[in-house]
Amino acid sequence: MKQLSTVLIALLMAICGLTPTAAAQTTATLRGTVADSLSGLPVAGVSVGLQGQPGGTATDALGQFRLGGIAPGTYLLRIGALGYRAQTMPVVLAAGETRSLKLTAAATTLNLSEVTVSQPRDPNQSLAAISHIDQLLRPVNSAQDLLRLVPGLFIAQHAGGGKAEQIFLRGFDCDHGTDFAVSIDGLPVNMVSHAHGQGYADFHFVIPETVEQLKVYKGPYTARFGDFATAGAGEFTTKTSLEHSQVKLELGQFDTRRALVMLDLLGTSRHLLSKRPESAYVAAEYNFTNSYFDNPQHFKRFNGLAKYTGQLSEKTSLTLLGSHFTSRWDASGQIPERAVRDGSISRYGSIDPSEGGNTSRTNASVVLTTALPHDAVLRQQAYYSKYDFSLFSNFTFFLRDPVNGDEIEQTDDRHLFGYTATYDRDDQLGARQLHSTLGVGTRNDFSNLGLYTAVRRRILGTTTQGKLFEQNINAYLDETLSLTDRLTVNAALRADFFTFDFRGTATNEDSRQLEPLRGRVSHARVSPKLNLYYQLTPAVQLFARSGFGFHSNDARGVIRDANANVLPRAIGSEVGSTFKPLPSLVVNAALWSLHLQDELVYVGDEAVVESTGPTQRYGLDLSVRYQLSRRLFLDGDFNYNHGRQLDAPAEANYIPLAPTFTSTGGLSYKAPRGLGGSLRYRHIDNRPANDDGSITARGYFLFDAVLAYTTPRFQIGATAENLLNVEWNQAQFATETRLRTETDPVDELHFTPGTPFYAKLNVSVFF
Repeated sequence: MKQLSTVLIALLMAICGLTPTAAAQTTATLRGTVADSLSGLPVAGVSVGLQGQPGGTATDALGQFRLGGIAPGTYLLRIGALGYRAQTMPVVLAAGETRSLKLTAAATTLNLSEVTVSQPRDPNQSLAAISHIDQLLRPVNSAQDLLRLVPGLFIAQHAGGGKAEQIFLRGFDCDHGTDFAVSIDGLPVNMVSHAHGQGYADFHFVIPETVEQLKVYKGPYTARFGDFATAGAGEFTTKTSLEHSQVKLELGQFDTRRALVMLDLLGTSRHLLSKRPESAYVAAEYNFTNSYFDNPQHFKRFNGLAKYTGQLSEKTSLTLLGSHFTSRWDASGQIPERAVRDGSISRYGSIDPSEGGNTSRTNASVVLTTALPHDAVLRQQAYYSKYDFSLFSNFTFFLRDPVNGDEIEQTDDRHLFGYTATYDRDDQLGARQLHSTLGVGTRNDFSNLGLYTAVRRRILGTTTQGKLFEQNINAYLDETLSLTDRLTVNAALRADFFTFDFRGTATNEDSRQLEPLRGRVSHARVSPKLNLYYQLTPAVQLFARSGFGFHSNDARGVIRDANANVLPRAIGSEVGSTFKPLPSLVVNAALWSLHLQDELVYVGDEAVVESTGPTQRYGLDLSVRYQLSRRLFLDGDFNYNHGRQLDAPAEANYIPLAPTFTSTGGLSYKAPRGLGGSLRYRHIDNRPANDDGSITARGYFLFDAVLAYTTPRFQIGATAENLLNVEWNQAQFATETRLRTETDPVDELHFTPGTPFYAKLNVSVFF
C-alpha cells in the first residue's frame, strides 16, 4: 500500500508538472483540537484557517487539526462551523515552531454569512454547506423526511408505510436503493441480494430526532463508497450527546399516534463525575396509523436506540451503539386506473387487501478511534445486524392464476457482519499539504431467502428458496494534495472483490418444477477516481470530478448466468461550483453526465434477471440557500435530468420512470425560541412510465407546512401535508394486469395514491 501511495502522489505531481522539494526549515506548524463547549466532546468538520491566507483545513473525527508550512509571523486564526459561533484569535509563530492549541466551540443560531464554500478535508463533499444548512432549517417528521434532505432526491411509498421507499435521483429510478448507497453511523442500510429488490434500503429503523448530520455525495466520485453508489450516497450520523432529555407526543388524522422519549443518561454534570468527557443516551419511539386508505393499514412500528461516546484517553475515543426496530402493517397496494374510472374502487381502495408484511432489524456497532504519531488517525468499526423481512404483494392480480390470484410472499432471514478501518494521515510535501486515507473493509451476508405463491397470506407453493452467502472485501487509497494555494487534486483507487454463493431451488419456467439452483462465483471490480478543486476566491470554489463506480446484481441472478456482467460499471463526470455571490447567499451548481454499462437487475417479485442494456444520463443540479433576514431563510433545489437507453430503437429508448425535472423549496422562519415555521413545496413533472412513452407517470406539485412554538421547557407544533388537498399519485408503474372479471390483460398505469390533506399536532417537554 505504501508503494501504491507513492505512485498516486507521483502521478498527481506529474499531472501538474511539479517536483517535490524538501520542507523548508523556516516554516512553522500549528496544530490543535476543537471541542464542544457544553459536552467537552470533540467536534469534527470545523473549518480552521488563517485570516487572509489561502487554504485551510478541517477537524477530523477526534476534533484535531493541523496547518503546516506557515511562514513565521503574526496571524489571526479563524474557526467556524454551522451552528457554532465563529471565532478569531491572534497567534504568533516563529521559524521551526510547532504550536499546539486546545479550543472550544459554542453553539449559536444559524448565520449563512459564516458558511465557507471550501471543504479541504473532505473535498468530494461539495454539497456540505448546503446539507448543513438544510439540517438546521428543514422540518423532519419521519425517517422518510431524512432521505428528502438529499438535494434532488424524491421518494415514493407504495406498501402501507412499512416497505422501503422507492428512490429517484439524477435521472435514476433507483428502485429501493439499487443506485443510491445509504449508511447510518457507518452501518450499511442497503441489503445485497434482498428478497424484494437489490440494494433494498429500509431506513425506517432510524429515529429522526436522533440524527445530527448528513453528508451527501452525488455521482461515483468518492472512493469510500463502492456497491450501489452510482447516482450517489448519503451518510447519516446520529447525535453523540443530547442537549436535553425530551418526551414528545403526536396525534393526527387517520388514527395517527406517535410517542417519543429521549433520555440523557449522564446529564450536564458529567465533567464533574469523569476525568474524560463522555455522553450516553437512549431513545425510543412508537408509531401507529390506519392511514388514509379505505382498508385500515394497522401500521405499527417501534424503534429503540442506545448510544455511548467517551474519551478513553487524550488519543482514543470509543462509541458503542445498539438499536432495535420492528414493524407490522397491512397494505392496499398499487391499483389500476381502469378500476377507479369504472367505479369498482375509489382512489384509496384496493384490489387485494391482503397485502402487507412485517420486518425487524437489530443493530450493534463499536467504533474505536485512535490518534497515532505523525498526525494520523485510525478508525475501526465492527458491526452486526439481525434482519427479518416478510412481504405479501400482488402486482398483477389474476394474470397468472385466474382462480387464486397472483399474490406472492418474499422472505429474508439475515445475519450481517462487517468490519471497516481507515487510516488518515496529514503530511507535508515540500510546502504543500497532503492528506492520505487508506481504507479496508469486509461485509458478510448470511440469509435464508424465499419467494412463494400465496392467497390471502396463505402459502400455495415455492418459486425459489435457499441459503445465501455473499461477501465483499474492499480496499481503497485516497490522496488529496494541495498543488498550489488555490488548486487541490484528489486521486483515489478502490478495489472490490465479491463472492456470491447460493444453495437452494428454483422453479423451471418451462416445466414449472423445482430444480436445484446452486453455485459459487467470484467477481472483482477496480474503480479509479480523479477530482480537481480550485479556490478562485474565498467565496468561489470550482470543481471538476470524475470516477468509476458500480452496482452489484443479486446472487441468484449471478448463479443463473456466471458469465453476465454482474458488476456493471458506471462512469461519471461533472463540473460545477459552490459559491457565495452575497454573504448570505450560498449556491451550488453542477453539470453532470453518467454512463451505466448495463442496468442489470434481479427482479425479486418474479425471480428473473432483467437487463435494459447500457444507458446514458446527463443533467444540471442547482441548489440555492438565501438568508433574507436574521430569522428568515429561502431555499430551492432545481434538477434537470435527461436519460436514454443506448441500444434501444429511438422510438422506444426512454428509461421508465426516470425523472426529467424535479424541484423542492421553501420559506422558513427559524428562531431559537418562540414562533417558528416553514412552508415548503415539492414538484416532479410528467415522465414516461414505459420504454416508448405511451404510458405516462403523472407529476405533481404539493405544499406542506410546519408551525411550532418553542420555549426552553416545551414545544407545541403542527404539521400539514398536502395543504391544497391535491389528488396525486405517489408510486406509479406501467404494468400488465388482469382483474377477476376480465378475460384479457390490460397494460396501463397502476399507482398508489399520495397523501390527501393530513394534519398532525405534537407537544414536546424538555428536561
